[in-house]
Amino acid sequence: MDTKELWDNVLVEAELNVSKATFNTWFSETYVLKEEGGVVYVSVPNEFVKTWLLEKYHKFILKTLRNLLESVRSVEYVVTREKPENKEVAQGKFSSSANQGSLPLNDVYINKDDNLNPRYVFESFVVGPFNELAYAASQAILKSPGAVYNPFFVYGKTGCGKTHLIQSVGNQIKKTYSNTKVFYVTSEKFVVDYLNSVHLNKVNLFKEKYRKYDVLIMDDIQFLSKKEKTQEELFHLFNTLYDNNKQIIFSSDMHPNFLQNMEERLKSRFSAGMVVDISPPDYESRMAILKAKANQHGMSLTSEIIDYIASVVGSNIRELEGILNILSVQSQMKDKELTLSDVKTLIRNSIKSRRSAPVEDIIKMITEFYNIEEESVYKKTRKKEIVKPRQIIMYILREDYNIPYPTIGQKLGGRDHTTVIHSYEKIKKDLETDSVLAQEIHQIRGML
Repeated sequence: MDTKELWDNVLVEAELNVSKATFNTWFSETYVLKEEGGVVYVSVPNEFVKTWLLEKYHKFILKTLRNLLESVRSVEYVVTREKPENKEVAQGKFSSSANQGSLPLNDVYINKDDNLNPRYVFESFVVGPFNELAYAASQAILKSPGAVYNPFFVYGKTGCGKTHLIQSVGNQIKKTYSNTKVFYVTSEKFVVDYLNSVHLNKVNLFKEKYRKYDVLIMDDIQFLSKKEKTQEELFHLFNTLYDNNKQIIFSSDMHPNFLQNMEERLKSRFSAGMVVDISPPDYESRMAILKAKANQHGMSLTSEIIDYIASVVGSNIRELEGILNILSVQSQMKDKELTLSDVKTLIRNSIKSRRSAPVEDIIKMITEFYNIEEESVYKKTRKKEIVKPRQIIMYILREDYNIPYPTIGQKLGGRDHTTVIHSYEKIKKDLETDSVLAQEIHQIRGML
């Protein structure tokens, strides 16, 4: 039995045992990378899925694998974010031989030494009016890291290419200056590293680890909001790196001046070098992005189709990529090039206005996400496993759809509007400190 067949069997078992929403959220983007010495290495798209599978489904996955193949000892989850292009990786034979470890996984793995994704390079970065200043600044940095535009602070809305740009800088510096130590980290991972070092009484090792780098790239700095101790540690780290002419790069969803609950001395340092925004791509840039991404997919799209997609799909690059993924799959399934009519139908089915989604559909989707009976949220029960999803439903209906409190209460079993207000405010407050809750709601919004 090859690895792909084995994992397909695991996915079938998962699909039979969990709701559709749960399967799509936690299992649909997983696949086996390799097996080595009885250890199955499973690719997952991000740290949150990795944590969730470990905490919620690890026993189920391991038991299912062992039922299929007795030689399996354990499972390791590896964040790769990319699908394997080399089918030998996804379809290799299970074996405990040494040869198994030599599968060509370099294009799949995130480099553990620097956390950089090898797919994020300037060769695949589309430059347009929306990002040309950020791109120009990045090119200046490449000529002399640490000497100009230090720190380099990039901000903009989600899905506009910030991570692609800053990781491309890291990958290009590695390529140009072979002895330069580059490290990429999300601010969330930085917080976890710091808290773990405190818990294990290894703060000095934490300091040594981060101060050895010549280039430090930190993504989504806004998540350090209210993390006072971590902010203080970053402040001292920043000063050490800056005083030694080490290049520092940050990204955020907003200008440093508008970061909430962030120390003023940190915001001052964020602004000390080059602060530049990446705007949502304009129509012409969306056309260029679509052409480039279609070429990467090996897709042949007419100018009429590209024009249509650029006109109707929003200015989020990830959304454009998502549509192309859908079109690519459909084209392969039908084994023919898609017509404009096909594309219109697929897009109409894939992009639905969140504002017009029926309340009943939203309730159904969220209850499926939490694997509870839909009827339970209408009942007068205080069970924790019911109360939380019900409060999240109220929060989503109010926050994302602006539905009046009394209407929400009426839709959820005739509850008083004050109950809805309380639920809304509770979730809103919990989101400030509960990163797991924030990720859950992020997943729900993506599914909606």
